[in-house]
Amino acid sequence: MTTFDTARTYSLNDLGKTDFGGTPLAVLGHPVKHSVSPAMHNAALAKMQQANSRFRNWTYFRFDVAPEDLPEALPLFHKHNFLGLNLTIPHKVQALDLIKGILPDAERMGAVNTLVWDEFGYDGFNTDGYGLKAGLAQDLAVSLKNTTVVLLGSGGAARAAAVQCVLDGCEKLYIGNRTPERLQSVMDVVDAMPGGGVAEAFAIKEFPDGLPEEGIVINATSLGLKEGDLAPMDVSLLPKGWKVYDMIYNPSQTTLLKEAEAHGLATANGLSMLVHQGARSLEIWSHAEVSSHAMMTAALHALDLPPRYD
Repeated sequence: MTTFDTARTYSLNDLGKTDFGGTPLAVLGHPVKHSVSPAMHNAALAKMQQANSRFRNWTYFRFDVAPEDLPEALPLFHKHNFLGLNLTIPHKVQALDLIKGILPDAERMGAVNTLVWDEFGYDGFNTDGYGLKAGLAQDLAVSLKNTTVVLLGSGGAARAAAVQCVLDGCEKLYIGNRTPERLQSVMDVVDAMPGGGVAEAFAIKEFPDGLPEEGIVINATSLGLKEGDLAPMDVSLLPKGWKVYDMIYNPSQTTLLKEAEAHGLATANGLSMLVHQGARSLEIWSHAEVSSHAMMTAALHALDLPPRYD
């Protein structure tokens, strides 16, 4: 079996010069050097290769592709037989206009993060919603069904989360953001869905009152990525039975999570979402069982974090 340099960040120029093996997969982003996806996916593939020789030539790579180059890039990856692609920032929305087919849930979410090769082009999926609900279940023992959710943000991640909350039958969905126009764009999507009437918009400075004793806050804003970022909300407004999930996983402890823990609330970061959306992508490509445990272990190691699960 050929050994490839999966720690390297490749460019489009490498596509014509490098043989990427039998069944190549890749994540495309800009920047993408920080991505732990190659470590996660190749760890899972190593386990799959032990169980089934069909996967012995499957390898996952990382490519830095500028947004202006994406229209040229996707046909090139298709030509070079990349079976599957993950898309991260800033490509998830732009790719909608560049691919052949889009699954309905991905269309509602307004973004694709998983592309699958077929004869005529790539089909688009979105596994972020799945990753979120699996992460909530694993880390916080929370199901979105019949749960009250306060969702912070109105970007692509928030839109995927809002769609998943409605699909899973949440009891009530409060969506808050600082920009009314962007918030309305998410509300328009949710309102058009069966069951979308559970959603209600709010201004971040006017936090919903009368919350039940239990529920979940999901942070889908970027507040917390930078050192010194303030929390996107005042956690003292939450009843003691609430839980807080921050989609940000690096840093592993955002200001929001620190303040929530100090307030006595159960918390988790978004690493589990990253792992489970990645595992779902690999399942779609391989039609086989994927070890999310192997992916989590590899992600923690790549981020230089201690083991999280036994």
